[in-house]
Amino acid sequence: MNSASQNNALLPSGFEDLLPPQAEVEYDAIARLMAVFRSFGYARVKPPIAEFEESLLAPGPGAALASETFRVMDPVTHRMMGLRSDITAQIARIALTRLGDEPRPLRLTYANDVIRTKGSQARTQRQFTQVGCEMIGRDDVDSDVEICVVALKGLAALGIENVTIDFAVPGIIEDIFAATRQDERGIDGLRHRLAGGADKAFAALDDIQLGADSKLCVARLKGVVDGLNSALAALGLGGVRVTIDPLETKGFEYKNDLAFALFAEGQRGELGRGGRYDIYEGEQAKESAAGFTLYMDTLRQGLKVQSGAEVKLVSCDTDWAEIKKLQDDGFIVVRQS
Repeated sequence: MNSASQNNALLPSGFEDLLPPQAEVEYDAIARLMAVFRSFGYARVKPPIAEFEESLLAPGPGAALASETFRVMDPVTHRMMGLRSDITAQIARIALTRLGDEPRPLRLTYANDVIRTKGSQARTQRQFTQVGCEMIGRDDVDSDVEICVVALKGLAALGIENVTIDFAVPGIIEDIFAATRQDERGIDGLRHRLAGGADKAFAALDDIQLGADSKLCVARLKGVVDGLNSALAALGLGGVRVTIDPLETKGFEYKNDLAFALFAEGQRGELGRGGRYDIYEGEQAKESAAGFTLYMDTLRQGLKVQSGAEVKLVSCDTDWAEIKKLQDDGFIVVRQS
């Protein structure tokens, strides 16, 4: 490869060409995930990659990611646009506008690329595919449980094993600091005391004199964990570990009563995130929603190429009718010169 070709092959930091077989692995995984989501009644939407920034960065999910959003000038309207850095904000807009008159709850799913201005230590890629679900217009324990179950069913469909779902309650951290007379400087000691398996974490939280609102949040999380455990047993989804870290807030800036992250043994980084959040109309919270997003760049680490159809090599003068017959029989047909 000469120097000109080498220069043409260079990509900006955080961007990559997805080559065979990984491109096929990702495409197959997305298809299997979407089949699971569809089986729970989630309908697929496909938002545009760019929107005017006032709608894309509206209060809620969009505003939380404003610093990670590329801006460009629309040469047609001369207005500023943003390239989506997360799809949840677009789902919120669609729910309030295009689907504002549809019966609630809305169940929507998506599988699209996002682009961010910078990578992180946990995720170096600046362009990657998000696949997820959102339930809009219902706010109860049962809907929280459903979102968790659908995410875990999706991972099970990919053959991901030894999954941990780690819950957080972003809205109570300040109350924990006040009740324990600690602050962020003592967070490591508090985490050792409060975080871990569900039974340990709930017992530790019960020993703290939390305020009434925080107690309600903890009680709701107990209901979610109980409901999730019952669902996992009924569905035969073993090997799922449930943990709680009530001091975790990073990445959950727009979540309120419930948040969670998904991990798997032997895989580096988060497989996905989810939780409950508000959808805003102007500055006012309009509807409650819950959802999750899975990150395909992380998931690909643990996926293998599915055994595909057998390849048949034929000469280029093979009759097209014979090629059709082979393909109808399930073979991949490669014409050779």
